[in-house]
Amino acid sequence: MTLRPGSGQGSRRRSGQGLPFDVEPRSGPVVAYIDGGARGNPGPAGYGVRIEQLDGTLIEELAEAIGTATNNVAEYRGLLAALEWAKAHGHRELHVRSDSLLLVQQMLGNFKVKNEGLRPLHAKAQLLTHEIGNVTFEHVGRAKNAHADRLANAAMDRAKP
Repeated sequence: MTLRPGSGQGSRRRSGQGLPFDVEPRSGPVVAYIDGGARGNPGPAGYGVRIEQLDGTLIEELAEAIGTATNNVAEYRGLLAALEWAKAHGHRELHVRSDSLLLVQQMLGNFKVKNEGLRPLHAKAQLLTHEIGNVTFEHVGRAKNAHADRLANAAMDRAKP
């Protein structure tokens, strides 16, 4: 669910409309701050994503309640939402910032994905990163991920167990 559109970048095409080759590639990278959480772990869960230009200008904010899930599943769902957004809007460069060390290290290939429930989400994320082209990952502290955390908490407020 899109909470707030940004300055109109990519607004002419909504996700799921048109054909993949209808999207014009965008120049320059964008930054996606992602977060996910669950109250109870597992419990009512949701994710938040804030997409920005490199200078910090808001492009779009996304948040979705995902029902009952674990924190790690919610983190991956946030990542997938960011990757799908970038692909749908024709971005070929994406820098992902997350406060989940596990997710970042798994996406970098430094940690194995041992949890069976995360494996399909990780595989889908890997596929999308290859389809986009240049996706980088950075672990950031919670303080630097406050906007995505706010969005994830709003989504969790709407989640039904």
